[in-house]
Amino acid sequence: MKQAVSLVLLGSVVALWAGCQPAAKPRIDYDRPLPPGQLALRKVTDLSQIPDFAPGWRDLDGLRKAIRHSLSYLNKPSSAQYFPYGDIKRADAIKALEAFLALTESGARSDEINGLIRAGFDVYESVGCDDKGTVLFTGYYTPIFDGSLKPTTRFRYPLYRMPDNLVKGPDGQTLGRRGADGGITRYPPRGVIEDSGILKGQELVWLDDPFKTYIAHVQGSAKVRLVGGKILTVGYAANNGHEYQSVAKMLIDDGRIPSDRMSLAAMIEYFDKRPDEVDKYVRKNPRFVFFQIGDGPPHGSLNEPVTPWRTIATDKSIFPRGCLTFIAATLPQMGPEGIGKLPYGGFALDQDTGGAIRAPGRCDIYMGEGDQAGRLAGQTYQEGRLYYLFLRP
Repeated sequence: MKQAVSLVLLGSVVALWAGCQPAAKPRIDYDRPLPPGQLALRKVTDLSQIPDFAPGWRDLDGLRKAIRHSLSYLNKPSSAQYFPYGDIKRADAIKALEAFLALTESGARSDEINGLIRAGFDVYESVGCDDKGTVLFTGYYTPIFDGSLKPTTRFRYPLYRMPDNLVKGPDGQTLGRRGADGGITRYPPRGVIEDSGILKGQELVWLDDPFKTYIAHVQGSAKVRLVGGKILTVGYAANNGHEYQSVAKMLIDDGRIPSDRMSLAAMIEYFDKRPDEVDKYVRKNPRFVFFQIGDGPPHGSLNEPVTPWRTIATDKSIFPRGCLTFIAATLPQMGPEGIGKLPYGGFALDQDTGGAIRAPGRCDIYMGEGDQAGRLAGQTYQEGRLYYLFLRP
């Protein structure tokens, strides 16, 4: 999905529209960076401020699966370089996950879980965008598109594999491209890449719509349904090293789509009617993503599989990787009468990152694969709180 420096996924559906607010509300800087030297998490010492964990005590099979993926990552020696996080050592993160995994297997009931967690775990919360804990939750997913391994009259818009001359740093960040003289220069932005033809011969798979290719770039991965029905997974491999710019925000600023109606569906509808405007807008986002053929489920930046509603993407430069979290927000959920926004409390693992997910006031929730997940992700743009749980010393 958004690999190491960028989730397998890069992005998020609502990363497409990062920064937009309902028209009636003053603009909030959800991307406000941390002051130098400050941690993104602080311990909750007032017991009245600890959330109610009982609503999250459900779908424990999915939660256990996600915990095991985080343990797989944290038990790799390479994860040690990202710890300690404040006073939290890598061994502490592992013990917390092992203890919580045992708790999910203990037969504990939802009416017992608050007492058990308060007795055994310390609760931390994100300082948020305002130092008061406010976090903007957005959603991302893995789209499923029709495609072809060869160009046709219908399938004319390629996703590209990573070129051999792209140079990465030790953490997976893009350093640039290596020239014939061995020197490294910055990789070109999106518009130059597309106009110059420098990626000719690097085509991986072809789609039938230019905006779908852009959605794949933002999500960082996609499933492609080939002729005959075979499903191919294309996952994030690298990016060109340029900062992400939100096309959704551009459309709002230009008055094309009102902020209170902004969603992925609204953008798709807009560009379906105005295909000549796709290039005009997407080229204003200089970031360009390269892909690779994958197998199995999409993977996050920890190179572990992501789990619907149990994987989140955060800024990995300021949050501890792979750790147990709890989301408290009002989020779109699928009900008997369709999608509605309801109070949500759920445990998740911090296993991914994204191009638009920066600072302590942003969190992206992975919502799964396909159209229904896309509809949920496209409507997720809600404030809430994000907590982390660690075993008490």
